[in-house]
Amino acid sequence: MRKFYLLLFIVAGHTASAQQDPLYAQYLTNPLLFNPAYAGLNNAMNASLSFRNQWSGYEGSPTTVNLNGHLSLVENKVGLGGMVLRDVLGPTKNTEAHFTASYKIKFDTKKLYTLSFGMQAGVISSVNNYSKLRLDNPADPSFAQNMNFTWPNIGFGAILTGEKFLLGLSVPRMLKAKNEDGSFNYNQHMYLFTSYVHYLGTRLRLKPSLLLRGVKGAPLSADVNFNINIDTKYTAGIFIRNFNTYGVMFQAWFREKFRLGYAFELPAGKSVGPQYTSHEITLGIKMAVLKIHERSYSEF
Repeated sequence: MRKFYLLLFIVAGHTASAQQDPLYAQYLTNPLLFNPAYAGLNNAMNASLSFRNQWSGYEGSPTTVNLNGHLSLVENKVGLGGMVLRDVLGPTKNTEAHFTASYKIKFDTKKLYTLSFGMQAGVISSVNNYSKLRLDNPADPSFAQNMNFTWPNIGFGAILTGEKFLLGLSVPRMLKAKNEDGSFNYNQHMYLFTSYVHYLGTRLRLKPSLLLRGVKGAPLSADVNFNINIDTKYTAGIFIRNFNTYGVMFQAWFREKFRLGYAFELPAGKSVGPQYTSHEITLGIKMAVLKIHERSYSEF
């Protein structure tokens, strides 16, 4: 039981009863995970299924399943999409369903820059099944009754892209949520994301990126990534999260439209310890289903 409370403290940052946003390692190829402005941004039809097992072998460790899709319409000016996710942490199970929409504006004389604004709306449900806990004191009134809480949500995001960069800012879950006795509390998370492409030749591209994640009551979180892309089809990279988690990731396109990605994370000793590794696998598809859609492996 002591392990479980430590886990909740680490994940939630400031309160063990809070529902917080799930973590992802492969957001670089699909920023829709936290920014609705990415819907339709790459001018194609996209779908992705990911599974993440964080701190494998750790009691009550988080697992996340995310299914999402989006496409561009109306001369590639409008993006529509949706996302469903299930995030499980010990006795807590969070389920979300969102609809996303975006609008893109190209500006400057050569139309090299695109500004996309996005919104999402949906519902979030959090279920806490305390019967799964092994309590030192079974009579503890704090865990006498299971807690279920559901609330509506809206989110906002904006992304600016050029030929070699992407810059995004978003608050995907804007509505705070808190029940009457204060045992459940959710605060908004803000995401600032940037990525840059540097060409090392005709076949190689270096793609560094930075993701900053902020939430009230917890320290600022930073993910730093360095990826190498070969022939626009194969990607390998390393990343660091808050200098207490280190990881590698791999991605490959095959049959011209499918994308398979894998990420492996190794926590440092000052968190849960290096014996509890994390694994994330993603299967995606990108297709040109309309005449206006583009046919390329590039994400932006």
